[in-house]
Amino acid sequence: MDTTRSYWNGKKAVHRRTMMKGAGYCDCDIRNKPHIGVANTFMEGSPGTAHLRTLTEKIKQGIWEAGGIPVEFGVPATCGNVANGAPELKYEQAARDIVAASIEFVAKVHNFDGLVTVASCDNIIAGCYLAMARLDLPALCVTGGSMTAGLYKGEKMVQAQLDVAALSVDDEEVLSEMEECVCPSFGACPSMGTANTMQMTGEILNLVWPGTGTIPSIDNLKLRKCSEAGRAIVKMTIEDRKPSVLMTRETFMNAIAFAMATAASTNIVLHLIAIANELGIKITLDDFDHYADKIPCITGVIPSGPYTVVDFHYAGGPLTVMKMIEKEIYTDVPTMDGRTWKDLLANIEAKSSDIIRTLDNPLFNEPGLKILKGNLSPTGSIVRPTGVPAEMKQFSGKAKVFSSDMESWDAIERGEIKPGDVIVIRYEGCVGAPGMTELMSSTDALLAKGLDKSVGLISDARFSGFNYGAIVGHVTPEAAKGGLIALIEEGDIITVDTVKGTINLEVPEEIIAERRKNWVCPEPKVKTGLLAIYAENCRPADEGGAMQPWDIDFK
Repeated sequence: MDTTRSYWNGKKAVHRRTMMKGAGYCDCDIRNKPHIGVANTFMEGSPGTAHLRTLTEKIKQGIWEAGGIPVEFGVPATCGNVANGAPELKYEQAARDIVAASIEFVAKVHNFDGLVTVASCDNIIAGCYLAMARLDLPALCVTGGSMTAGLYKGEKMVQAQLDVAALSVDDEEVLSEMEECVCPSFGACPSMGTANTMQMTGEILNLVWPGTGTIPSIDNLKLRKCSEAGRAIVKMTIEDRKPSVLMTRETFMNAIAFAMATAASTNIVLHLIAIANELGIKITLDDFDHYADKIPCITGVIPSGPYTVVDFHYAGGPLTVMKMIEKEIYTDVPTMDGRTWKDLLANIEAKSSDIIRTLDNPLFNEPGLKILKGNLSPTGSIVRPTGVPAEMKQFSGKAKVFSSDMESWDAIERGEIKPGDVIVIRYEGCVGAPGMTELMSSTDALLAKGLDKSVGLISDARFSGFNYGAIVGHVTPEAAKGGLIALIEEGDIITVDTVKGTINLEVPEEIIAERRKNWVCPEPKVKTGLLAIYAENCRPADEGGAMQPWDIDFK
């Protein structure tokens, strides 16, 4: 922190002080107190963001109390479920970079001394983390928490279950009844989707205060912790405790270990790599493979088990998971509150349950995430083994090739997909989509039709954290970059082994070479606007998929 307050004092700052005074701030506050930006991703159109104004007011109250001056500003936010099944879903990955750029822009112009981000959902919270690392100001994220599960006729129901039900229930009145039940409170959808994955992982990355990431939105402890967060960021700012100090390579390795133990959303791979890049820390898919061989999934949150994130929180949350995997993580690295992980975990009493187990008694004898490589994806693709039915741990079948989620969905609905088929959805990666489409319609349809135990799916796109099945995403190189997935033809044999970590096209090399000579990249699906800019500047999925420079000086 600039203790001289040079940006806000002296004759050259007259215009700045004038603007702040015009907005209602007092001269003594402007000149003397640390300015804390409060980036609020509030948006009325989603339960994940519609309550963030209330949380933000508590944070600002805490900042004032601790001697800081809060400056709230808005950040664009969306809800991925709104675009589910529509072409607009491809915006979600690019939106992460827009969120980061929006926060960067405001924080730089207003020369904040510290930063609080307030976020709940998917790529929005990932974008906040990206900005926090990029700006390298003392920074803290307050999460919006998880919603509770809905109750339909006495049974728990979450959004992912409704999505599948909508494909098999024809009665509009029944669907309407389900809709009324499924989102009973504010907060992120209560499964291990991208939203809750990122809220939890924020604690491990030292971007969310320990023990607060999964506090449910309905628990008023959330409000009290918001006030504490406001006070904490002022102290962090005065002490100049920023991401480059708190986020080391070992911190990211701990986050990867946590992802394995919790069967995190596959999107965490994109986000951790991109966030690390901002700090000049090189994280690769090989780092995920390192822990895939060591840490099985020990948590039973939907879709890996029957429990919600609310259940997970009251069973101990992220800190209990870290206690359970303590022997496999780096414990000498710092936490946000000034202690090391060793010191923090010394005070955690972890009790094994069906929601969070020990490493010696895991829910699955396999990791939460697995990297697959082979001729179809020499640089790596992603699967969530805990969501793959036992019958499909190894599968081989004939390719059915499509260029979009909806094309595939239509074929499933028409009965054209049969047991033993392998659906290929291509030209939906970072460049091809552009924006890296999140596939949900086809995977939901496979479940609804009872094909999840007999049909595989591979793609250069990504998946929602809700998804379940023998589905492999992030195939790189992607089709639009000439990856082998672009050369697959109808009826080709594809073999995937989620245990050994392999994915291959069973076609002779000479035939592949002939196809490559004749391959012509299709015209871009989008040629103007944000998505065209993203396609022109993004890194490949195995490098995080973000709009970042290529000449990073990695530590």
